Amino acid sequence: MAQPGGGLASLELPGWKTAVSWVAAILLALLFLVSGLWKVTDAQGAAVRMAQARVPESMSLAAALVFGIVETLGGVLLLVPRFRRWGSILTGFLLLAFLAYFAVNYNVLRGADCSCFPWVKRVVGPGFFIGDGLMLVLAVLAGIWSRPPESPRSAIVVLGAVVVFALVSYGVAAVRQTGVKAPETIAVDGQPYSLEHGRIFLYFFDPECMHCFDAARRMSQYHWGDTKVVAIAIQQPQYAPQFLQDTGLRAAISTDLEKLKQVFPYVSTPAGVALEGGREKASLTKFEGEEPGATLKQLGLVY
Repeated sequence: MAQPGGGLASLELPGWKTAVSWVAAILLALLFLVSGLWKVTDAQGAAVRMAQARVPESMSLAAALVFGIVETLGGVLLLVPRFRRWGSILTGFLLLAFLAYFAVNYNVLRGADCSCFPWVKRVVGPGFFIGDGLMLVLAVLAGIWSRPPESPRSAIVVLGAVVVFALVSYGVAAVRQTGVKAPETIAVDGQPYSLEHGRIFLYFFDPECMHCFDAARRMSQYHWGDTKVVAIAIQQPQYAPQFLQDTGLRAAISTDLEKLKQVFPYVSTPAGVALEGGREKASLTKFEGEEPGATLKQLGLVY
């Protein structure tokens, strides 16, 4: 029989420690759930941002899905008291990995967008390290005063559910990306231009973006055959002709950015859309290494 004031009573934490653990867990869980669910439900967009952060493009999509799953799992574990310590360890490890990665690549990525959230802008700089440092403190506070973890089998079930959700979300997004009907006509060089017939490649670019410039210069060497290329500047459209002249990319120029963006939304530039018969065949976000040439060749737009 346990006596009042005995060993069992000593296991109880002061109320303020329990409260701090809950507050830290909820705040951190919200951050990781938003970040993880965004990566899971928009893996292509997350992959683009990862590529911009110098993750190899060949690995960016897989990395987006993996990080999305792990971040979502960490957020869920933080909200369940019996799994909280595991969630704290998992999110803390991720934060340390992020800090180490950006510290190693600081000189290259300084000033670059490093946001895990699609609507919040963060750039690599002192503020980034302060922000992630504060999140690391939340992870410690959430876990240090949580009860010992229980039921690893249940945690594995949670992981399985998150993985299934991620794969289903990616599958749905992939299906939605194909077969979208393009506008019947757009304005090209001030005249109506039909998108209903033949093969067409829409190239979204920023005239002041060197990544866009390098991609266009490489694409100028492709054998396009009867494929028509339409270039759309997302800003400073007055510089589009000079951009094409400097890169050597032979393309028509469209000023119908908003019309096309509503149908074919993109996360960042460069971006492309392959059309055939007025419908989307593929959305292209990779413009490094062999891409987009390999994909365009597979789709039959270049040879």
